[in-house]
Amino acid sequence: MKYYTATKSRNAGRESWSVIFRHPARLDGDTGKTGRRVRRGLGTTDDGEATRLIDELNEILSTPELWEPSSRGAATARFDPRVVDIFYDGLEATRVDYAALRDLAIPQPTRDDGYRTVLLLGTTGAGKTTVVRQLLGTDPTTERFPSTSTAKTTVADTELITTADGPFKAVVTFVPRDEVIDYLTENVSAAALAAYRGRPDEEVSRRLLDHVDQRFRFSYVLGRVSSADPEDIVDDDDDDIEDDVDPEEYGQVDLGMTAKVVADAVVAVKDVVARHAKDVVETLADIEDDERVVAEYVEEQLDSDLRQTDEFHAIVDALVDEIEKRFTALEIGELKRSRQGWPLTWQWESDDRAAFVKVVSRFSSNYAKIFGRLLTPLVNGIRVSGPFGPEWASESVRLVLIDGEGLGHTPKSVATLSTHVATQLQAVDSVILVDSAAQPMQAAPVAALKGIAVSGNAPKLHVVFTHFDQVKGPNLPTFSAREEHVLASVENVLKAIGDELGPAAGRALRRRFDSASFFVGGIQEKLDPARKSSIRSIDQLDALLNLLAHPELATEAGESRPVFDRMNLSLAVAEAATTFHSRWRGLLGLEQNLDAPKEHWARVKALSRRLAEGWSDEYDNLKPVADLRYNLQMQLYLMLQRPVRWDGGEPGDDEKQAVIDALSNAVTNRLVDLSKRRLGEDVQRGWQEAYAQHGRGSTFERARIIASEVYDRGVPVPTVSASPDQNRFLKDIAKLVGDVAEEHGVVLE
Repeated sequence: MKYYTATKSRNAGRESWSVIFRHPARLDGDTGKTGRRVRRGLGTTDDGEATRLIDELNEILSTPELWEPSSRGAATARFDPRVVDIFYDGLEATRVDYAALRDLAIPQPTRDDGYRTVLLLGTTGAGKTTVVRQLLGTDPTTERFPSTSTAKTTVADTELITTADGPFKAVVTFVPRDEVIDYLTENVSAAALAAYRGRPDEEVSRRLLDHVDQRFRFSYVLGRVSSADPEDIVDDDDDDIEDDVDPEEYGQVDLGMTAKVVADAVVAVKDVVARHAKDVVETLADIEDDERVVAEYVEEQLDSDLRQTDEFHAIVDALVDEIEKRFTALEIGELKRSRQGWPLTWQWESDDRAAFVKVVSRFSSNYAKIFGRLLTPLVNGIRVSGPFGPEWASESVRLVLIDGEGLGHTPKSVATLSTHVATQLQAVDSVILVDSAAQPMQAAPVAALKGIAVSGNAPKLHVVFTHFDQVKGPNLPTFSAREEHVLASVENVLKAIGDELGPAAGRALRRRFDSASFFVGGIQEKLDPARKSSIRSIDQLDALLNLLAHPELATEAGESRPVFDRMNLSLAVAEAATTFHSRWRGLLGLEQNLDAPKEHWARVKALSRRLAEGWSDEYDNLKPVADLRYNLQMQLYLMLQRPVRWDGGEPGDDEKQAVIDALSNAVTNRLVDLSKRRLGEDVQRGWQEAYAQHGRGSTFERARIIASEVYDRGVPVPTVSASPDQNRFLKDIAKLVGDVAEEHGVVLE
């Protein structure tokens, strides 16, 4: 049994003491063994008190019977509450419900309250958040809320509730500390590899601050390194420049000190790489393989070695300290912290709309002039309520608008909706898919349409085509001609979806495009009913609001019910599992797959870390849980279109579609949880083993473990001579479908 010792520390510029120790009962993802590094604030500036707390923590660390979560009560009776919180934080299997925290501050209204909850989806840069601005009636020049950009801007769910009167209210929830540390750890690793490759300091600094998936841009929080070129000035927000913004109004922050911390971190990264790289290269010098493989070996070994050094973690600690200072600069509103001192929620209300928007923008903006003062990347959810609404609306509509992360620019048609979005689709009343009319529909919105269809949510779909003013040509003299031109392009997409998912999918989606498509242009500016150029977009958006408020009546399913052959269910599961494995064996580099080429080792390692530690089930576009869910959805959706017969007489197409949608929706509700369990908690040890691999051959070994110990166990392909794992998987699906069939009066024979 290994014992660890806690030590106190205090970084330059900080008055409070912190503790650093290796936890004897928490898994260290870098080694696959217990001994996770923990650093927490002690909540005191007094040296003597800090020493006393360290002594108490060391007593716990030397007493194995106190290492179990069940021993917390005994520890509470003996030690300072701060010490108890520090040791047992993360040891107990607790997960914070951030939506529930937001509900405590601002309850989210439902259909029973006369509200319609609307989810907006769209490719990054298509204008999704610009549509939200118009529906809220916020000024794109003076308010700039919510923030927009052609790059990935919305990185956390923004829930916007329109009310009849004030005040304006906001509640924000924050990314947990350990997740922030994990992202910063990956950033330091990426910066180290950039330094090893001899990249300039500017690139090392950029990788240190901005995560590769653009989700966590810590440069918004800590400030961006100044370019050497005075002409190289980029504003992340859209084209409406607002020169009267005073950064000092967004919090008093010592940006000079922060810049020094970042600069010192760059130097420290280069130093630690220089000390370790030579040894790694010499150790692996005898590898007889091609140059690319050798480089991969060296980089992964260097990454693994660096993560075990104190210098590496000291860089992360320094950046975390600077981030925490941004919270202390919050002088408005109520900031609530966890027992360990990390911010949980912030809330505030005001009758002054201008002041409210300015304050809330600290949690949602991407405006370059206030970089170094923003908290945007640290937010995992923001809820705002108030008397928002466009002046031109013909009626006041009670809405909850959910503006989430953009779908991205995925080049492959196999793009899959994330687990989070799939869950949202099930919960909302309506979906607005925003896409640009000026270009053919890309893979990401096509994937969204597929996900909407196979989940039985097509009746919720509304489509807004932006940039309609850019659809021009000598053969398009009228608005009607332009609409027909856009929809003709969409028809090709719908035909392809129908060929892949069956006629029911094409029919359901086509019906929505015919009845719920809207075409707008010039919406990046404030729409003015007095201007001819605005009138058409106003009419279209007003029609959208009216349809959201007064949706079409759903078709009744009728009395007829389909009868299905159980054998077809087995075939559907086998096909889904086979498709899943084919894609992932390509991504892991175990087989050649032109549609799913091998992913870089660092991305696979990052994915395995998230699932090993259980805080996410995806990394960027690597979404095994979502892939499994969609493959099962797709095959079951195809099966539902091919019943053996109909009891009660064969119904018409509309009633058939209603039955298929109802069954698909119920199946999806259960598949989301089943997929998370099968590729999450049921095989978490496999993910942990995969992530812990290091040294020569670790890239291949990690891929092999994921394929065999995770995917083969979690998603076995059913065969005639089924193994216990295969039987359990097939039985899980069969029970799921059987339960849905029983609830809906459907027969499986």
